[in-house]
Amino acid sequence: MTRKAWAWAFYDWANSAFPTVVSTFVIAAYFAQGVAPDPASGQAMWGWMQTLAGIAIALLSPVLGAVADAGGRRRLMLLCCTVFTAVFTGLIWFAAPRPEDALWALACVGLATVGFELGTVFYNSMLPQVAPPERLGRVSGLAWGLGYAGGLACLGVCLLLFVLPDPSPLGLDRGQAEHIRATALLTAGWTLLFGWPVLVALPDPKGPRPSWAAAARRGLAEIKAVLRGLPRHPAMARFLLARLFYTDGLNTLFAFGAIYAAGVFGMGFEEILLFGIALNVTAGLGAAGFGLVEDRLGSRRTILVALGAIVAIGIGLVLVQSKPAFWALALVLGLFMGPAQSASRSFMARLAPPAEVSAYFGLFALSGRITGFLGPAALAAVTAMTGSQRLGMSTVLVFLALGATILTTVRVAVPEETAAP
Repeated sequence: MTRKAWAWAFYDWANSAFPTVVSTFVIAAYFAQGVAPDPASGQAMWGWMQTLAGIAIALLSPVLGAVADAGGRRRLMLLCCTVFTAVFTGLIWFAAPRPEDALWALACVGLATVGFELGTVFYNSMLPQVAPPERLGRVSGLAWGLGYAGGLACLGVCLLLFVLPDPSPLGLDRGQAEHIRATALLTAGWTLLFGWPVLVALPDPKGPRPSWAAAARRGLAEIKAVLRGLPRHPAMARFLLARLFYTDGLNTLFAFGAIYAAGVFGMGFEEILLFGIALNVTAGLGAAGFGLVEDRLGSRRTILVALGAIVAIGIGLVLVQSKPAFWALALVLGLFMGPAQSASRSFMARLAPPAEVSAYFGLFALSGRITGFLGPAALAAVTAMTGSQRLGMSTVLVFLALGATILTTVRVAVPEETAAP
């Protein structure tokens, strides 16, 4: 890959610490076990927080993406989102293990999630700048694999520096869960420390730029034009509709995986971290491996293979009773998590018109968030009604299967997809 491609891909290493440590494995489990009154109500509260964050992302992402196109400020907007995410991630440190701090924890995680997801709009829209069409799948997949490696590395540092040492060499009070809360500070610093290469290697275009007000007006006009034009692009419209459902399922799976493991199988923080490290290894291998063959296999077929495997294995994960079986199935499922996402990103990059790529990636984010409240809301509602985390988690499979079914109806004839059926 070129220097610019490596710089772009390295941002995946930087920002993947947030979903890995905060949204999935450590802070999510800490909230459910240490802050919320009990794991089931913690899962429900986390679901409503993710619902509100999803609504905010759905409203903001397409508009800000279009503004970035119109104003030529993708790098600046990515920088702002990165700093915003890091600040609110660091503020999670102040969420002590007591129910009265639940609102603070949820607010910080929710705002950081909004910043993270908005940042991916501008980051993903840079993909066509760093890779030719025939190598989009390879670059996207390898970057996603690098992201899993970054999440793995950050989890490893959390485990060795904060979680395992007892007593803490840093003087952290385990009774106040400071050894867990400190992982949020590490994640914030990690994001800022490693997120700079793309900001240096991919500057915004030189020359005069419209004012922010003018860019906003042009951006809104662009997003209206893009939305009006979708009926003339049925493949794009169906892909976005399919992604609307399967990404909702994937996001819900990521957001509640550690909470589920902690509540159903009694995993402590140390075991959850080990589980997260192992899962990131298989997920990274899957993302990188599929990335090497995606350009030949086809992005659409890659997504379908990955989703089919996740649904099949997910049924087993909901039904299995023993912890070793859960571990084994989850690690196999990890092989298909990355390809479903990275192939979606490269497929969108193939379909989007170059002049409107940020606006279309705004719709891409919108398609993953406009119903982003449904997955967590369905999980939270079923969990609250039944008191069963298993039944709540089973709702994820419905979203994944529905998205895959719609994707099978997408037919697109572009050179990069010649391998697709």
